Amino acid sequence: MADVLMIEATASRLGIDLNQVDWDTIKLPPGEDFGIESEDEDLREEDPEFDQGFGNMIVVDNLPQVPKEKFEKLEGVIRKIYSQIGVIKEGGLWMPVAPDTEKTLGYCFIEYNTPQEAELAREKTNGYKLDKSHIFAVNMFDDVEKFMKVPDEWAPPETNPYTPGENLQHWLTDAKARDQFVIRSGSDTEVLWNDARHLKPDPVYKRPFWTESFVQWSPLGTYLATIHRQGAAVWGGASTFNRLMRYAHPQVKLIDFSPGEKYLVTYSSHEPSNPRDTHRVVLNIFDVRTGKVMRDFKGSADEFAVGGTGGVTGVSWPIFRWAGGKDDKYFARIGKNVISVYEADTFSLIDKKSIKVENVMDFGWSPTDPILALFVPELGNQPARVSLIQIPSKEELRQKNLFSVSDCKMYWQSSGEYLAVKVDRYTKTKKSTYTGFELFRIKERDIPIEVLELENKNDKIIAFAWEPKGHRFAVIHGDNPRPDVSFYSMRTSHNTGRVSKLTTLKSKQANALYWSPGGRYIILAGLKGFNGQLEFYNVDELETMATAEHFMATDIEWDPTGRYVATSVTSVHEMENGFNIWSFNGKLLYRTLKDHFFQFSWRPRPPSFLSPEKEEEIAKNLKKYSKKYEAEDQDVSMLLSEQDREKRKMLKDEWDRWVSEWKQLHEEEKMERQKLRDGEASDEEEEYEDKEVEVEELLDVSEEVVSFDYEQD
Repeated sequence: MADVLMIEATASRLGIDLNQVDWDTIKLPPGEDFGIESEDEDLREEDPEFDQGFGNMIVVDNLPQVPKEKFEKLEGVIRKIYSQIGVIKEGGLWMPVAPDTEKTLGYCFIEYNTPQEAELAREKTNGYKLDKSHIFAVNMFDDVEKFMKVPDEWAPPETNPYTPGENLQHWLTDAKARDQFVIRSGSDTEVLWNDARHLKPDPVYKRPFWTESFVQWSPLGTYLATIHRQGAAVWGGASTFNRLMRYAHPQVKLIDFSPGEKYLVTYSSHEPSNPRDTHRVVLNIFDVRTGKVMRDFKGSADEFAVGGTGGVTGVSWPIFRWAGGKDDKYFARIGKNVISVYEADTFSLIDKKSIKVENVMDFGWSPTDPILALFVPELGNQPARVSLIQIPSKEELRQKNLFSVSDCKMYWQSSGEYLAVKVDRYTKTKKSTYTGFELFRIKERDIPIEVLELENKNDKIIAFAWEPKGHRFAVIHGDNPRPDVSFYSMRTSHNTGRVSKLTTLKSKQANALYWSPGGRYIILAGLKGFNGQLEFYNVDELETMATAEHFMATDIEWDPTGRYVATSVTSVHEMENGFNIWSFNGKLLYRTLKDHFFQFSWRPRPPSFLSPEKEEEIAKNLKKYSKKYEAEDQDVSMLLSEQDREKRKMLKDEWDRWVSEWKQLHEEEKMERQKLRDGEASDEEEEYEDKEVEVEELLDVSEEVVSFDYEQD
């Protein structure tokens, strides 16, 4: 940070506006770094993918071998095929000819303006069938150069002695059972322990300019990913954060881990050489541990912009959605009238073909099973529908037709037991809509479906959320400035197969729902227009535990254990940037202010290794297990009390010291006071008599002649 301030001060002295500087155009002299250590320069040395070469050139093999008189015709055919993909450089098409026969050799070289166009040409035309005898084999020129360097004789690889790596789960062994979180503010990124007992965060690791945009934890908390111009990197370790692997992907903008952390998907978007074309999208799927590219996908932004909501430049993110569980066995993407499902073992389509679904709009995986839920809107006389499809068999397990549908959104429960489909339907007049829910019981025989409508079916649905690992859900609904919040259960003590309403809370300042990861507790949050209103609610007891406010809060996130909650104000607001840590029942534990605060994220925890039976046994004998922690809490409480006593004693000593100094000064000025009091030396007020004396003093005399009109009434 000091370096940044120095740069800003120097720029100000020289009259340079740093906002107008194009940093990409600034180049250091060769071999000079001015003492600035770079984290990325050795990428070019370590990774052959960064070697400078002929990245914009392809080699097309298996062409017809034609004589001189047919050369021009063949060249025209090749040029016509490949000029549709990108701009071929002038003189960029060359077909070698055998000097003895004057026939072409059956291959050619094509040079494009950009590497992206060359890669697209390879992807689109490799395997292209010119005729029965000539099927194109297309490779990048750089790849051919690598193949040529392969030695003729095989040599056994060198075997290096095994060196055990760091325990990347070491943080889970914290003796105090604390959780970590990462924050970004200004140019700094910090990882800290949540030390709620001592009412403060405990630093773990801090680094300036650690990332160029954002950081992201892997789903099981093993890695912390950072984003750079050259690609992404993951960090981890036992005692600190070491860089474990890099993933070369220039201009990467977004990343996504598979649920089991085996794979990392990276995304970038590039401007085309032809302004009339759409942006080029590049997606790489890396093996997280080895850094190897397992599969890449390239195409126009339009090819990846079908279905879903949100994203970058019209692209829905994540483009690839992974099947639930830690196996990372399947992933899928939506296309025009198709769902493409891939096997991670081969990174190829299941049965080598996509699932054709006319007009498909959205899909989602079960969080635990290889089951796809698809939504298809109305098309002509065909009603809208929601379908459940088993993978890899592609068997349709259940289908529900929906009529007069305006919009539809699907919500999976975290254990994969239920699927809620929120359906907005048109009224008969088509002038307004109303909302209902289709509730699928996935684990039950034949997957029964229930229809749920609110008491006032015209109520607008503001938010919906399932209880994690539970059978309840919450809905915020209503058109008033203070909507209602209703809680429902998919089973009750009387009837396990029917949905029932538990309660409705009237007129709440809430527009978002945040369940505890363990269920039971929920935060009814009023963000944006409600200025950070918080209500901590116990759904088991149907009672409010606490109400609070974090003014202008933008984000809320439970820690993975459900013990603590973080609320934060990011830099979308200029004031009060920072975060608060609360207990599960709404007690504010501590507050941290940070200027230019960008991000707060808890470190995820992997699933417990304990069996359900063991967890149940612990819950029954919780008092026995909690004695140890109660003793530790008491020790901490006594320590905090001792610290408070020390602090009070320090303040009292400071006060006594201040009084003593003023008494000494008072004594030193005694003679001066005696002079002012006509020889009286006493400072006791009761020895003096108060007398009130009035003194009049003439300050000025003036005369003024005022005219008087006698004719005036």
